[in-house]
Amino acid sequence: MSILEVKNLSHGFGDRAIFDNVSFRLLKGEHIGLVGANGEGKSTFMSIVTGQLQPDEGKVDWSKYVTAGYLDQHAVLEKGQTVRDVLRTAFDELFKTENRINDIYMRMAEEGADIDALMEEVGELQDRLESRDFYTLDAKIDEVARALGVMDFGMETDVTELSGGQRTKVLLAKLLLEKPDILLLDEPTNYLDAEHIDWLKRYLQDYENAFVLISHDIPFLNEVINIVYHVENQDLVRYSGNYDQFQEVYAMKKAQLEAAYQRQQKEIADLQDFVNRNKARVATRNMAMSRQKKLDKMDIIELQAEKPKPSFDFKMSRTPGRFIFQAKKLEIGYDRPLTRPLDLTFERNQKVAIVGANGIGKTTLLKSLLGLIPPMAGEVERGDYLDIGYFEQEAANGNRQTPLQAVWDAFPALNQAEVRAALARCGLTAKHIDSQIQVLSGGEQTKVRFCLLMNRENNILVLDEPTNHLDVEAKEELKRALKAYKGSILMVCHEPDFYEGWVDQVWDFNQLT
Repeated sequence: MSILEVKNLSHGFGDRAIFDNVSFRLLKGEHIGLVGANGEGKSTFMSIVTGQLQPDEGKVDWSKYVTAGYLDQHAVLEKGQTVRDVLRTAFDELFKTENRINDIYMRMAEEGADIDALMEEVGELQDRLESRDFYTLDAKIDEVARALGVMDFGMETDVTELSGGQRTKVLLAKLLLEKPDILLLDEPTNYLDAEHIDWLKRYLQDYENAFVLISHDIPFLNEVINIVYHVENQDLVRYSGNYDQFQEVYAMKKAQLEAAYQRQQKEIADLQDFVNRNKARVATRNMAMSRQKKLDKMDIIELQAEKPKPSFDFKMSRTPGRFIFQAKKLEIGYDRPLTRPLDLTFERNQKVAIVGANGIGKTTLLKSLLGLIPPMAGEVERGDYLDIGYFEQEAANGNRQTPLQAVWDAFPALNQAEVRAALARCGLTAKHIDSQIQVLSGGEQTKVRFCLLMNRENNILVLDEPTNHLDVEAKEELKRALKAYKGSILMVCHEPDFYEGWVDQVWDFNQLT
């Protein structure tokens, strides 16, 4: 029996169709991966099933009494709440049950109270608390907080002081503690380091309830899902198995369709040729008419147009001096130091990946080296002739410009055709180019930012989690482009599959703090 069913769903933004009459079902215990290229509508689908967006057409039916949990990275966290306070809200219903028990005990003291009935109700409520391990909640909270690295930044920290990555970790921990019937996870690994991704992988493998997962981390997907829904060309198609198995079946179906298309095109050409040669001759006119009828009734096979594939190419400027950054006794942070005093040297033509737990200062290190924030102690000496291209982890929300306007403003010497060509090289279509940036998917917004970076000449690229939100093809193309780049690269990344084999050094930030 389906616990979530979507029927005849159609939706779009303006003249851009996202879904056209698609259906979806989720059965109890299924572990679903929602996959597809950037901009195909995966996050839009999540927003529709959670009620954040109303579809243009179609129905979303949830089974009665089903609880769903959605990783909402924009949830409001109130000033004055500690991390532990937020995690304890995962058990609000149990705390209400405890309050109900206390109220019943108060009523027992009233004159004429039905003690037997009240004691029976207390017993039922007490059983409910014990079955949910209510009296060991803090130990359970600590277990999940430790596993996701939440404890690293303090359980008594005010949640409004957290970074974006830390905040997402807290919300993910709260969601897992709630243990809903259906987990809805949109790129949960973006802010997790390798150790915490391994723990989440084991957690989801053992999760007895259902979940729907969006992720471009293929090794992670392969380990945790047993059903794939593929979003492509306004359609949603169900496959059994993990991501690799889906890829095999998808490639086979695509090859079969292309072969059938080629056979049909040859048949159409032969029939049309016969009709053209014989329709005017009395002796063969009836045969020509018969073949024309066959042509008219034929169901024409259509191949979907190939999606534009990104092609990244980072321009090189003049050669810098030997030393790019030299940090001496550097302490980074805001109110308090996040590291011990650091001595770091980054030289010309080096390619370095910075790894380590989120929220411990990797982004702060980049900004300190770039001079965007002052160090708490020590100094950073920057080399000569530096042309730095900086890719920030997240872009500002609410950008009402179109990609065309954003790139044209940055490079006014280009004409409109050149701007459109530059954006198209990054894998964006005409509809993307003329839409507001704020309505594009995370991956599409990332491609716009790479377009801005690609059209400047740099000799150093400083990249903060550049693979976040990128689909598989874009990620592979970015890896190729960075390997080919002749300048220096300093990059924060949490995906070993992306950086292993081409960087010169890996700086483990866990060893620097």
